Amino acid sequence: MEPKRILFVCVENACRSQIAEAFARRYGGARVMACSAGSRPRGQVDAGAIAVMKERGIDLGRQASKGLSDLPGVTWDAIVTMGCGDACPTVPAKQRVEWQIPDPAHQPVEIYRQVRDVIDGAVKALLERLGVPSG
Repeated sequence: MEPKRILFVCVENACRSQIAEAFARRYGGARVMACSAGSRPRGQVDAGAIAVMKERGIDLGRQASKGLSDLPGVTWDAIVTMGCGDACPTVPAKQRVEWQIPDPAHQPVEIYRQVRDVIDGAVKALLERLGVPSG
């Protein structure tokens, strides 16, 4: 079976979309092709995101913030946007989902943890809707 192609997009591709991509890879394994990108990429992953994901045993330190032009030219099974509004251009997808998740940048670590945990649950629910067993 072909892996489900999932793209997570936020403005800077420095925090929320990086966290979501990491959880999708962890839970979906070979059953997903998870990517993330930003409409205006920052160039590096947010230090707070790296720290709170390390608490979950996931290393974002080697990830890079990338733009939409860095993505493979495929039709995505799902694109998840996270509060980027008009900054998110149209990318070919079978379905589009908007998660209203606030950007934790420049907030205390507790906010990063809350956002991480919300994204964790949202990714699990998305994988279930796409028919990808979590685990």
